[in-house]
Amino acid sequence: MLEPLRFNNLELRLAQSAADLDAAQALRYRIFYEEMGAKPSALCLAQSRDVDQFDAICDHLLVIDLEKGTKAAPYVVGTYRFLRSSVAQKNGGFYSEAEFDLCNLNVFPGEIMELGRSCIDAGYRRRGAMQLLWRGIAAYIHTHEVQIMFGCGSIHGTNLKEHARVLSYLHHFHKAPGHLRPRALEEHYIPMKMMKRKEVDVELVQRELPPLLKGYLRLGGYIGDGAVIDHDFNTIDVCVIVETENVTSKYIRHFSRDRKEKAPTVKVTDNPVQVYS
Repeated sequence: MLEPLRFNNLELRLAQSAADLDAAQALRYRIFYEEMGAKPSALCLAQSRDVDQFDAICDHLLVIDLEKGTKAAPYVVGTYRFLRSSVAQKNGGFYSEAEFDLCNLNVFPGEIMELGRSCIDAGYRRRGAMQLLWRGIAAYIHTHEVQIMFGCGSIHGTNLKEHARVLSYLHHFHKAPGHLRPRALEEHYIPMKMMKRKEVDVELVQRELPPLLKGYLRLGGYIGDGAVIDHDFNTIDVCVIVETENVTSKYIRHFSRDRKEKAPTVKVTDNPVQVYS
């Protein structure tokens, strides 16, 4: 399991209870639906929670503000969701398979892990929360000997013309090698090569890339073939793949938007903490 990590008033740990999961789902609802304009299902709207069938089988990494909330109702300010292949294979597959053909990843002989549902409360985006989450990811990868992590990388908005430069850049400069490359499902497939390589202003793209997607690329991340428009979440999705040997403390520090903040190393023990639902 991952031992809790304290940094000032923030604590990093895996969800351990239904209350922990509920607090993470409440944060996801605030960010995805109220802030970013996603369209909630009837169930999500009724509960004011972002919920789906994958939550019960995933591990949920949490950043909690200990100065707010209670043990029975923790104040979660950052979260990430993990689904390992050893778990997904027993429970119907990965979330990303609704958009991408993962056949190349599914035959990979080692443990792979899907990352998703990442978000941070607006008031904590410059307070070390992202750095804590990435230290937790590194510890989790070590614990479970994960060799590849992947997930949907989202670009906010669904106007393809507005994002032609970013999509073309990802296609030309960061395409995954064939043996790992996912492909958008045919019914959703959108070509990413919207501009010629020589037409892409790389310096400008670096300013336009979403911070999390930029972070994956700094870790040597690759991009699959084709994009998908997710109208419900108001995003254009690409499939990101990262070989975890590149996830070292040297590169994790790039994810901290305030590099003056230094958090201690996460301690790792043997058994994963499961979510109770």
